[in-house]
Amino acid sequence: MKKMKFLILVLLLAQTNTILSQIKLPKLISDGVVLQRNEKVKIWGWASPKEKIKLEFKSKVYFTEADQEGNWSIILPAEKAGGPYQMALKASNEIVIKDILFGDVWICSGQSNMELPMERLKEKYGEVIKNAKNVNIRHFLVPDKYNFQKEQTDLESGNWVSASPETVLNFSGVAYFFAKNIYEKHPVPIGLINSALGGSPIEAWLSDTALKAFPEAYSEAQKFKNNGYIKEIEAADKKRADEWHQLLNANDEGVKNNWNLAGTDDGNWEQMPIPGFWNRQSIGNVNGVVWFRKEIQVPKSMVGKPAKLFMGCIVDQDFVYVNDELVGTTGYQYPPRRYTLKPTVLKEGKNVISIRVINNSGQGGFVLDKPYYLAVDKDTIDLKGLWKYKLGATMKPLRGETFIRWKPEGLFNAMIAPLTNLKIKGVLWYQGESNSGNPKLYAKALPALIQDWRTKWGQGNFPFLFVQLPNYMETFSEPRESNWAALRQAQLETLSVPNTAMAVTIDLGEWNDIHPLNKEDVGKRLSLLARKLAYGERKLQPSSPMPNKSVFEKDKAIISFKNSGGGLIVKKGTELKSFAISNDGKNFVWAKAKIIGNNVEVWNEKISNPTIVRYAWDNNPEDANLFSKEGLPATPFEVKKK
Repeated sequence: MKKMKFLILVLLLAQTNTILSQIKLPKLISDGVVLQRNEKVKIWGWASPKEKIKLEFKSKVYFTEADQEGNWSIILPAEKAGGPYQMALKASNEIVIKDILFGDVWICSGQSNMELPMERLKEKYGEVIKNAKNVNIRHFLVPDKYNFQKEQTDLESGNWVSASPETVLNFSGVAYFFAKNIYEKHPVPIGLINSALGGSPIEAWLSDTALKAFPEAYSEAQKFKNNGYIKEIEAADKKRADEWHQLLNANDEGVKNNWNLAGTDDGNWEQMPIPGFWNRQSIGNVNGVVWFRKEIQVPKSMVGKPAKLFMGCIVDQDFVYVNDELVGTTGYQYPPRRYTLKPTVLKEGKNVISIRVINNSGQGGFVLDKPYYLAVDKDTIDLKGLWKYKLGATMKPLRGETFIRWKPEGLFNAMIAPLTNLKIKGVLWYQGESNSGNPKLYAKALPALIQDWRTKWGQGNFPFLFVQLPNYMETFSEPRESNWAALRQAQLETLSVPNTAMAVTIDLGEWNDIHPLNKEDVGKRLSLLARKLAYGERKLQPSSPMPNKSVFEKDKAIISFKNSGGGLIVKKGTELKSFAISNDGKNFVWAKAKIIGNNVEVWNEKISNPTIVRYAWDNNPEDANLFSKEGLPATPFEVKKK
């Protein structure tokens, strides 16, 4: 028996040694990888201590040896754009990497508007998706993870995928349109590394070293290095949410009485227009659950076929039933409600749609100016108008969860640090919404992030292109303060950092959606900036008009502009709008403005000795109409008398 145990132990040790001695590559260096052209390329990985590694590529052989910790790397000479190639690595095992391309690698990072996939845009860009067939545009989706303990050396998962009508649905929309436009002008392989996470503040993307300049964020990051602390928070969040929903479900009259069924007696239910919010109805501003019902007449021509139900956006959670059948549910407010109905769901004549809406805080209901209809082929039934509704249960507001994944440093360690061995062309950055509460911090943090990442990559001042926040929310009727405008100003001032550029999108947003659908023009504007900054098209004028110098006189201000291209124009209407002026920096009034060459004169008869001029200083400056002749909007800005 002892000999048998000894033999098993020896075998286990032998297997363990075999596993330890196998060379391993990072997830990024895999089949289909795009490596940066015209740069020495690092191939790296792990093996047993002191293990010898052989690499064969393009009829050349390279050797190295792992260090005492098992780390190894081989530097390959720079390659021109091209491929596909194959690479073989040999030690105690062999790894063959296939379909390697050399081209340009772009890191695509930020929050949800960078992360937003083409799948969310499929109704708007159906033809683009249908024609997305390009093996030279490739995408790597970095898994959404955080790590507060250390900078990771590898990713948990991920693979390179070439663009096709099927795969492009998982590509970042902004990144895909960027690559598509670049490739049309510079047909070299494009590698997109999508490392973004919805809702993330900029502090989450800073390294431990960079965070030291932000004491509050640095202190918070230290707390989350304690796994016990994280588990306590997660447990408390889960307990609070579970108890809230258990009580909600127990008290919901709609659940008790099966209001989801088409035969429910709704004779005493009230009516309200959809889209809309129920705080304007008789039930008032309550949280909890409200049920909605609507009868529709479906013609025979729409029966027996799959249907699409579009219910706009709903705050916060919904369960949608058609003729007693649950056809879809969404857990939070932002995603569009697009539900597919099986061919057996609809019937000729009367059909009933029932919706259970759970709202945990704030106002609940159906977002305005969104699509609400039922579609079968090209036939549609409009669902806007009066719906019957009834309160199911009233609840106290539910305190939101602690989004641990957004805490400082965590995303840098898990989603950026593992990428820094890979040579890149540059960075695309679309983020800022989650920092709009503190624009002053952002004015320091964005330049700090750019410097931090450039230091970590060790490639000098590579191009860093970012998107200025678009227009969003309701428009102010009078000049006032706006955090979104102040954050745009912080982004504008970040252009003082060398080799940066900013895509202005003040005309591409949607007042009722923090995730505007026009990602094509965002990607195109980023590509224009890249074509000049990274691809050397010096004669191109890719940037929006921006204030250059300002002169304040007794009764007016004169602002000169750079990047005005063929000249400044008024795009909508005949008069410039959205200019405001102040003589004390606190009280602003709307100003008159006119274009004189590359200058804009701004004045108001009631303001003498002006000291500050603002343009498009609003969450959603819908009347902003200063553009270049090339069709690019002027950036929102604030200029002060010196």
